[in-house]
Amino acid sequence: MEYYFLALLLLVMMSALISGFPVAFSLPGSAILTIGIAALSGYIFTGDIDSYFVQGGPVEWLTAGVTNFRSLYWDVERDTLIAVPLFVFMGIMLQRSKIAEDLLVAMAQLFGPIPGGLGISVVFVGALLAATTGIVGATVIAMGLISLPAMLQNNYSKSLATGTICASGTLGQIIPPSIILILLADQLSNATDIASNARQTAYREATGEFVLPSTLDVTSTSAGDMFMGAFVPGLVLVGLYMLYILIYALIKPEVAPPVLYEGKYDLKFVMSVSLSLIPPLFLIFAVLGSIVLGIATVNQAGSIGAIGAIVMGGYRLNTSKKYTYFPAVLAIGATIAIAVILSFYQLNVKNIKSTSDAIGIFLAATAVIVLFVGVFWSGWRIYKIDNTLHGVMIETAKTTSMVFIILIGAAMLTSAFRGFGGEELVKGFLTGLEGGFWAQFVVVMAVIFLLGFFLDFIEIAVVVVPIVAPILLAEPSANITAVWLGVMIGMNMQTSFLTPPFGFALFYLRGVAPPSVKTLHIYRGVIAFILLQLAGLAIAGYFPALVNYMPKRIYLTSENAPPPVNPKLQVCLEDFIFNVYDTETDLLRSGVETAKGLDISYIPEKHQKRLTEAHERVLATFGLVENVRNAEKELASFIVEYRPLHKKVRFLQKKIKFVEIDIKDMERTIRRLENSGETTGTIVSKIKENIASLQSRKSELESKIPENWKAEREKYLNLANAESKARKIYRLNVDEAYEPLMELRKFIVHHDSLAALEDDLLGLKSIIANDPEKIAMKKIKVVEKLLGNVAGSSKIKSKISKARRALKRNSDREKAAGFLEQGLELFFQEVAWRGQASDQLLAGLNEYEGTLSGSIGARLQTRLSSEQAAFVASCLSEHRDVSLAF
Repeated sequence: MEYYFLALLLLVMMSALISGFPVAFSLPGSAILTIGIAALSGYIFTGDIDSYFVQGGPVEWLTAGVTNFRSLYWDVERDTLIAVPLFVFMGIMLQRSKIAEDLLVAMAQLFGPIPGGLGISVVFVGALLAATTGIVGATVIAMGLISLPAMLQNNYSKSLATGTICASGTLGQIIPPSIILILLADQLSNATDIASNARQTAYREATGEFVLPSTLDVTSTSAGDMFMGAFVPGLVLVGLYMLYILIYALIKPEVAPPVLYEGKYDLKFVMSVSLSLIPPLFLIFAVLGSIVLGIATVNQAGSIGAIGAIVMGGYRLNTSKKYTYFPAVLAIGATIAIAVILSFYQLNVKNIKSTSDAIGIFLAATAVIVLFVGVFWSGWRIYKIDNTLHGVMIETAKTTSMVFIILIGAAMLTSAFRGFGGEELVKGFLTGLEGGFWAQFVVVMAVIFLLGFFLDFIEIAVVVVPIVAPILLAEPSANITAVWLGVMIGMNMQTSFLTPPFGFALFYLRGVAPPSVKTLHIYRGVIAFILLQLAGLAIAGYFPALVNYMPKRIYLTSENAPPPVNPKLQVCLEDFIFNVYDTETDLLRSGVETAKGLDISYIPEKHQKRLTEAHERVLATFGLVENVRNAEKELASFIVEYRPLHKKVRFLQKKIKFVEIDIKDMERTIRRLENSGETTGTIVSKIKENIASLQSRKSELESKIPENWKAEREKYLNLANAESKARKIYRLNVDEAYEPLMELRKFIVHHDSLAALEDDLLGLKSIIANDPEKIAMKKIKVVEKLLGNVAGSSKIKSKISKARRALKRNSDREKAAGFLEQGLELFFQEVAWRGQASDQLLAGLNEYEGTLSGSIGARLQTRLSSEQAAFVASCLSEHRDVSLAF
């Protein structure tokens, strides 16, 4: 019965949206109305308002949407959506500053003389505006008013001209910074949590283990990852558009003839193009570059963009007046000065230790004041000229409010959808498809594409994505990343602006196009670009590295990069290192032989023994690598035949699970009817017949599971465990081969730091003998702290600590002096051998360490090298099937 109300929910929502009722009220209104009808029906027909919900009741599901919204967005760590008003403000400010007009005119003059040049210039400007304003409507209208008349005047095909303008305007949806990418990142962050829980449950059911290995978990995403992931696919689309226009113009010159520039290509022309092109490019670099370089978060980058837009608007709206560029020069100069000051001074107000630090703080404060003056001056101009700032703020508030109201409404609608069993219904349908993940993915993409004909991109993002994303992310057979899924959905939703009857880009252009351009021209023109968008979607889908590589590479080279020992990096890092072994085996063996020839007779026996054992472990590494490769090869050979069996059985088991769920639902319905007093009759009899039929269906499915399944599964687990064991043995071996060398080098390098403590340690004799006990203990503790900063001084520190405790417990100065003497004896021994090793051994150890660090010692480095990071990022960018672990 719940499914009837689910259908009613969808019907009410679609009817409200198609009728033109505001989205912000259609979504929550549909949820409230349907939940109310379900509760009333339950009360009338069964006497229980909770009867027609899969669980819970109307009160729980009515409040669940707002509760979920509060739990997600009132959390201080969930600040993703703060970037929305910032980027909206930046886009509207740049649009009101007439930056688009300057770019279109300049690029048309630059590209016009080549075939299809005006069309290519429109695409180029569309890409630049996408990376600055990101507002589709403003971009399409601006290009429709400026470029369309010029294209028609120069005999461009009406279909090609209108299609180019509409498609170029939609680039703002995929080229960062984009509002839809921020919304998708937010939705996918929650979807990742749900998918992770689903994987944990599946892993527990398949293996009986409660802890899911991190290598099998779902990888979340952020707005910054989405920006970096969408960047290359966005450029791919730009390239496809330009290539299509160029080829079309070469094949049929009459549809897009070249347009000669009537002026001269002189210094004035270069200056004009530069003033139009460089500021937007600089703003793009400031926003995206700050994210890529790890200087700013997405929210902070949004602030940079908003301030940059104010500065650009300040000089653009003040054209041909006095001091036009002065505020911009002040702001840019102050920003450069701050960057220079940061590179030379430590700007910590709480830690001013010298005159130099004070000078740095003063210079930085001065530069900040100058920056503030430049920004304030620009803002004042925008406020005074045509009241532009007021209009921008109003539009920003309207757009931001609309987004947040839709998010609340979508949370309520999604809650109602789940309350009527819609999520389980969708999950059952998708997971029941024969083709596995890719069948599910194609169906979801097709549905989103079709919904784009009728729904806005925000509606799709906040209604559809929370339902289907957890299902797709939880599927281990493809093991996709959230950023890849988000970019694919974003590229798909981009078509919603071009698909009739509700393609907004079509409406925007229709509103400004001359009467000679018919609606049919626009519809015809966008068809080719819709196909190009789908081609771009296919390219990004077939080559996931186009999406995944940049976020992975930036993460692995950032300040917050995980160390090489991180479990998620191991397989890819080992692929890289095993290749190193193949080419540097002789070098490593030679390094070991050289290291064996070093004189280590004077260092402590413990270090001698560990270093000697480490040499043997280095030589044993090559055999262990071969063991890993053999185990890997044997497992891969078995998987070829095992995978189809595993896929078949797990598919049958899923079907069995869904049958069991249906049986439980029917049994629950019977209990509900019995509680209401109805124990006989056709309804109960019919339900019992259905249960019997489902029990028969379950037995039939169970009989289809091959008899050799358990034996083959056991064999697979044995081979997988053997491969895992071989890798663990290898990792333990290389760690123990490198750790003694790393530790010994550290001890020797700290020789000077240890030797510098001689006076402090000797001074303790007088302190223990003469100072009051409390003062003596404080002074001893200071020396303990100094020893704690020196590698390998723990035994010395232990003796000094015992001396302090002797004073504290028994006031036994003689015993304390005895412990001090023992500590001093250890100290002089350490200083002696470390000093000799520093002169005679350290250079050889450094050379040996350099030989091992990129291979044997790679796991124990603090971060990946640039070459390793590039390889590992490329490796992790490909989606790996991990379904056999479930």
